[in-house]
Amino acid sequence: MTTDSFLAVMCGAMIALLFGLAVCFAGYRLFLVLIPIWAFVFGFGLGAQTVQVIFGDAFLATVTSWVVGFIAALICAVLSYLFYIFAVALVAGSLGYSAAVGLLTALGLDFGLIVWLIGLVAAVALAVVVLRFNIQKIVIELATAFLGAGAIIGTFVALFSGVRSTELIQLGTRWVLQNPLWLIVFIVLGVLGLVAQIRNDRRFEVSTYNRLTTSTP
Repeated sequence: MTTDSFLAVMCGAMIALLFGLAVCFAGYRLFLVLIPIWAFVFGFGLGAQTVQVIFGDAFLATVTSWVVGFIAALICAVLSYLFYIFAVALVAGSLGYSAAVGLLTALGLDFGLIVWLIGLVAAVALAVVVLRFNIQKIVIELATAFLGAGAIIGTFVALFSGVRSTELIQLGTRWVLQNPLWLIVFIVLGVLGLVAQIRNDRRFEVSTYNRLTTSTP
């Protein structure tokens, strides 16, 4: 690895690590800033996985998967920036999807149509429950704490374990669940992030918004 490429990798890793820390320990407080970024990342992965399931190609192996991934990412990022309800639904949905797909693949199922469909059902179900029972705050704190913990671990795994970044984007949750040491670190980080957010955000509430009709306070 050349010096330039090493510096590029380390810079990228530092950015990913800082983003993961911000999401994990201050996800709710920084929700308005972080949600478009997270929506872009999740939308890209979901779009690419959808192409993978439909056409049977490897993850991000075709131009189509990259194009669809970027389109989905942009749509998710823009909608989450414009509408609070969509942002909350996306955070809850990404938690449900990641947990369902990760658990099923960790149990030995190959990622395919069935796993993808179950992941989507879990995403929609959790989003509906969160909005129906008005539990946005605790779910945002829970989701950001553990999704941020996953981003932190993913950064170290990509740097030191030889796992390709595309594999982490595709099935990072499965990789963590199948490695006891990383699983313990993941749980500890997630719990610490959740506790920190609950304590720090007792008197803080994110303002709802619809940027198409009103300005954010």
